[in-house]
Amino acid sequence: MDLSVKQKFETYPEHVAVLLNTIRDIIFSTAKQYGITDITETLKWGEPSYVSKIGSTVRFDWKANYPEQYCIYFNCKTSLIDTFKEIYGDIFKYNGNRAIILKIDQPVPQELAHCISMSLRYKQIKHLDLLGA
Repeated sequence: MDLSVKQKFETYPEHVAVLLNTIRDIIFSTAKQYGITDITETLKWGEPSYVSKIGSTVRFDWKANYPEQYCIYFNCKTSLIDTFKEIYGDIFKYNGNRAIILKIDQPVPQELAHCISMSLRYKQIKHLDLLGA
């Protein structure tokens, strides 16, 4: 784990760190599934961020001001969130065209891995209808 990301994880309450580590694991396992080996892990805007050369950045964070939720952020200048809305509708709660909002007390939806895969491959699939879904 990148040192700055490790330090960020140490600031989260333990139950949140466990949950966000699950999201991190989903990012890396999804990348592996699609043969993406160049994932860069860093902090962007103080949030754990993951990007591949063929994709768009995926970030996530939990904020003390909203302790019951956490967000997965996507580049708002892409068609990712609009595509997620089209494919998954109200499975997710959204924040405009930049984030999926998830509840701390609910299981991580399995559909999130597909959303992450589209972001990690975005430059390859952005020309496809519904990003090739």
